[in-house]
Amino acid sequence: MDKEMFIHISKCKLYAKLVGENNGKPTVIMDAGYGDFSKAWNSVLREISMLSSVLIYDRAGLGKSDSSSNPRTSREMVKELKELLSEAKIKPPYILVGHSFGGVNMRMFATEYPNEVCGLVLIDSTPEHYRERFLSTMSQDFQQAYNKQFVYEGNYGEFMESLKQLKDTRQKLNVPLIVLSAGKKAHYSMESQKLWNEMQREILEISSDGELVIAENSAHYIQNDEPEVVVCAIKKLIENNYFSC
Repeated sequence: MDKEMFIHISKCKLYAKLVGENNGKPTVIMDAGYGDFSKAWNSVLREISMLSSVLIYDRAGLGKSDSSSNPRTSREMVKELKELLSEAKIKPPYILVGHSFGGVNMRMFATEYPNEVCGLVLIDSTPEHYRERFLSTMSQDFQQAYNKQFVYEGNYGEFMESLKQLKDTRQKLNVPLIVLSAGKKAHYSMESQKLWNEMQREILEISSDGELVIAENSAHYIQNDEPEVVVCAIKKLIENNYFSC
């Protein structure tokens, strides 16, 4: 089943697509990275949809979705996603999958609605201490290029506010967590790569049941470079939940 939807929420209309059948399994909800939208999942969508139903969507102001007058911070994006799921009548439990900045949103969703979430996959997601601990160690050219990218949805200030919100809401989650870390990041020195993997490993501390997988041959878009790693992680969480029902 492929179902495309335009869902009216409080301040805008969001595009979403539901693919596959859940047959009593958790629905997989996928959130793309900064400036990305539903097409970011093209490389893995079909395979995941054979495991359960999958919802992909475009955040406000991206892809086919309307812009929103709400601040472009994770707190607002989580509210908008929650409203979309309610309006579309997509019931929990959910397995949340977030890439890069989408991982920030999914962590906050899991914290805000812990009873609706039964698994979390974070794909090379942005750690809350990214600016202080990581960005500050990179070259000026890298930092300037990083800062200049914030023109697609939230600005640099709103992005950093989202990381602050993530710090402020951080708590232990009682859901299985799989962290996928890109092991072959572009423009990273050996030291930078080591620090990145270390910070990804630290994300495991938010869950009582966490696992780190380093995708050795992947740059930032693990779903494109090693799609099987992403599919395998989601499959593992679906099967764990399915057999424990």
